[in-house]
Amino acid sequence: MNGADTAWIIVATALVLFMTLPGLALFYGGLVRARNVLSVFMHCYAIACLMSVLWFAFGYSIAFGSSEGGYWGGLDKIFLSGVKIDSLSGTLPEILFFAFQMTFAIITPALIVGAYVERVGFAFVLTFSGLWMLICYAPVVHWIWGGGMLSDGGILGGIGVKDFAGGIVVHETAGLAALVLAFFLGSRKNKTKPPHNPGYVMIGAAMLWVGWFGFNGGSQLAADGGAAMALTVTHISAATASLSWAAWERIKYGKASLVGLVTGTIAGLASITPASGFVGPIEALIIGAVAGVLCQESVNLVRNILNIDDTLDVFAVHGVGGIFGTVMIAVFGAGSWMAQLGALVIVGIFTVAVTTVLIKVVGALTQFRVNEESETTGLDLSAHGERAYDITS
Repeated sequence: MNGADTAWIIVATALVLFMTLPGLALFYGGLVRARNVLSVFMHCYAIACLMSVLWFAFGYSIAFGSSEGGYWGGLDKIFLSGVKIDSLSGTLPEILFFAFQMTFAIITPALIVGAYVERVGFAFVLTFSGLWMLICYAPVVHWIWGGGMLSDGGILGGIGVKDFAGGIVVHETAGLAALVLAFFLGSRKNKTKPPHNPGYVMIGAAMLWVGWFGFNGGSQLAADGGAAMALTVTHISAATASLSWAAWERIKYGKASLVGLVTGTIAGLASITPASGFVGPIEALIIGAVAGVLCQESVNLVRNILNIDDTLDVFAVHGVGGIFGTVMIAVFGAGSWMAQLGALVIVGIFTVAVTTVLIKVVGALTQFRVNEESETTGLDLSAHGERAYDITS
């Protein structure tokens, strides 16, 4: 065990949890109407709790257990069986590696929340999120990070796909699942209401930015120069994408908005995530500059051309950003084109298929979409019996 590595990953684990609670909750909560803000907080908080228990029970074993044919990790580590206080994963206590990866399992289904806010049943949210994490997310983790079929020596040959901190594992899977959910759920009754609290959005985005240092820097799993470089390129990409989003917004609409500026931050963070361990500052500058424009145009594509009400633009920002960053690894020569594109296609097809099946099954067992009266009243009151703001706002 290395003490410095252990200390850094303890901090990184706290930072990644901070991304969801309260970062993502505030970012998403500020973007919805006032009558739904508590429901967004409820979704993020409850998902964090449920994913923690499910990751402990089954998810960690599926992702990082002894590989069975390269498809999943099996059940040999369910409920942390065999993981002792002195068990090691590289230079880290394995129990710490478990906890660090648990925070990734928390935020990935929480990202999907942005696609269905203001109109979805709470029982559906929890049931779908839990099953999706175990059946979709955990196997993909195993394929790429757990020694499975897409890693070194797997079906894509050579060194396998490169995904440093989750461009495919986190952002592509969450983004595609969000797009599929939004498609089946249908549009909100009233899509014209602006975000009720842009201040919440900025605060949440700032928390996500800080937490992302643990997300990307911690994925080095060591306290060394690689972690420092990952942290640095993460910051540069986020800052550059914020500016390019705002500049493009100013060119197109005549004004740059606060919500646009901080959404650009998230686009830059998502885009650098898969490449953060393989590129330097100049490449990060390029990735961020392109991401701010690319993800903004993707928002317009999903909303206005595909006419899909992905409420908080999860696919356009996270999905497109993660896919773009994964491709840029090959562009900059740090990975093979076959492995990068092949993994994107395989994981994409798998995610869409699993998400579609789960929607049909869970939707048949729970209330998928709330009724019109509940949607009009707002989920804070109709689903949870609470109210944060005057209902007319």
